[in-house]
Formats: sequence, C-alpha cells, structure tokens
Amino acid sequence: MRVPASRMIAASLGAALSSAPVLAKECYAPDARAQERAFSRAVVTDGGKTIWLGGQTGSPTSSFEDQAREIFGELDKTIKANGGAGIKDMTTMTVFITDVRLGDRLTQIRKELFKDCFPASALISVSGLARPGLLIEIQGMAVVGGK
Repeated sequence: MRVPASRMIAASLGAALSSAPVLAKECYAPDARAQERAFSRAVVTDGGKTIWLGGQTGSPTSSFEDQAREIFGELDKTIKANGGAGIKDMTTMTVFITDVRLGDRLTQIRKELFKDCFPASALISVSGLARPGLLIEIQGMAVVGGK
C-alpha cells in the first residue's frame, strides 16, 4: 500500500512558491505485515536536509514504555532543533531491544506516533545495552524541508 506524499507536498506548497526547497516524502508499505508491524519497506524523499540521529536511550530506572516514549520525545526535540517539524520527519530507524517480547508494545507506540507513514526500520534483539536497566535504544535518520 502506497501512502501518497500529497499531504507533505500540499503542506510545503507555500515554501515551493517562495523558492525554498520542498520535501516530498513517500512511504512504501505494500503488504499487511508492514502495516501490522508499523514499518515501511522503503521511504523515498525528494529534497530536504538529512539529519543523522545518534543512538538515544531513556532512564534506566523506567519501564520499557516510559523509556521508549522518552526516546521518541528526545528524537522529536532533536529533529525540531535542526529545522524539522518533528518525529514524523524520521525516514529510518534502528531499534535495539533487550527482550524480543517487547516488540509488540513498541509497535503499538509507533502506530500512535507515526499513524500511517512509518519509517523504514530494523528491530534487533540484543543481550544488553550500554548501561544496566536500559531496555531500548533507537538511532535513525530524518529528512526535513530546507531552510
């Protein structure tokens, strides 16, 4: 299933008319599995500036859900601080979790945040992260409209 980039293009129309770079973003999730697991098989962008996002972790004393939401909040702030609209500008992410059973909860959170245009993603189960108590780490990339 292709999610049209028309929303992004329409929102950027004013910028295009003023000769600012326009970001077109298309999420490609052709099958039910991609939609069910909240990821795109590919995200195609045209124009914009790339933001490489380093690995983010949450508070090691928090629950998985609290850590995940804290990370997404930090990613959102970082993208906004670098000229983006926020978390929805993410085009790809790599998620590391310490317990594969937490993947379903992550999927639910991603569906809340990204609605229908999900980043291209990898979910990797690891035996541990940088500090005891960390349950999740996310790194990724965002593409934002030019300034």
